[in-house]
Amino acid sequence: MPHALDKLYETVASRKGGDPSQSYTAKLLNDGVERCAKKFGEEAVETVIAAVSHDKAALLSESADTLYHLMVLWAACGVEPEEVYRTLAAREGRSGLEEKASRT
Repeated sequence: MPHALDKLYETVASRKGGDPSQSYTAKLLNDGVERCAKKFGEEAVETVIAAVSHDKAALLSESADTLYHLMVLWAACGVEPEEVYRTLAAREGRSGLEEKASRT
């Protein structure tokens, strides 16, 4: 059974090239990477605000919005979830501090 995020990505990706007047996802994708990135950033900020406000209901809602907009951004950039999963798997077993230090 596919993970909910994988199913969401499939739905988002299927909207690529769709009619922007019929689909919000198609509209975002049609507007380009910059618009998709901006929307993702807005949702991420709203998620942070909900978290620091200790508003669990808002945090759940904004988290779902953030994940959706991340999937839209991936689709706009040609990133497949499996690529991200491989990147995460390559980091397994390394401390976060070690991984972060390797980037500099």
